[in-house]
Amino acid sequence: MRGREVRVHPPAGLAVVGILGAAVLLVPFVALVAGVDLTRLPELLTSPSALDALGLSLRTALTATAICLVIGTPLALVLTRLDFPGRSFARSLVLLPLVVPPVVGGIALTEAFGRRGLIGEHLQLLGIEIAFTSAAVVMAQVFVSLPFLVVALEGALLTRGEAHERTALSLGASPLRTFLTVTLPLLVPGLVAGLVLTFARALGEFGATITFAGSLQGTTRTLPLQVYLERETDPEAAVALSLVLVVVALVVITVAYGRRDGRRDGRRDGRRYGRRTGAEA
Repeated sequence: MRGREVRVHPPAGLAVVGILGAAVLLVPFVALVAGVDLTRLPELLTSPSALDALGLSLRTALTATAICLVIGTPLALVLTRLDFPGRSFARSLVLLPLVVPPVVGGIALTEAFGRRGLIGEHLQLLGIEIAFTSAAVVMAQVFVSLPFLVVALEGALLTRGEAHERTALSLGASPLRTFLTVTLPLLVPGLVAGLVLTFARALGEFGATITFAGSLQGTTRTLPLQVYLERETDPEAAVALSLVLVVVALVVITVAYGRRDGRRDGRRDGRRYGRRTGAEA
């Protein structure tokens, strides 16, 4: 005889505290929506400066996400699948942009790739200038958002383990074929979630961008920088542009995590269906 399925619930007191915690996060966004002047919203969002900033933000964030995909996936594999001295320290360095203030990241980029920086000085001699260009915006976004992708992929790799890859290698598959046909398909859910977080973080980057790239309309002034400038002269425009950033971030995160919850619910329903049909059999 099968027992009744027991659902796990948190204690009522902890649930109340959890709801209060959600309110701490939610109330500022509710206030942001309430502060938008709907009658001026179309005018505020279609101004030339706002459209320039939005277009630049989308282009640079997509470029930064693509770069993070190309360099972040091998980096996560190295940190999880390769044993080498100092791996823990290397992992700490990769995660460092998550905890240092973004403006510190901007100063570090300036010291490396600025006109008088460690590498930038030599690039300057070759006629290549990075600081205060759109490329600097992309570099700042890659610097602050790459750890999000690496962390997501590391979690997926550690959860999946190495059994499937060992089986493929033992059957004679090359390391490259094993990666393309075994590892990569298993990583897709974690990869999608990591890319979404990477894009959202790149889209909202501010501190490193204004420090390393400056604020030039159409070239380096992304939407967060436009919000900061509008706050001084037109607070209603700043609120409207902030709402755009919030909506875009909410959509991409909902798409990623909604798919994950959907799959989890599907698996749960599948297990229930299996138990029912097994019991009927």
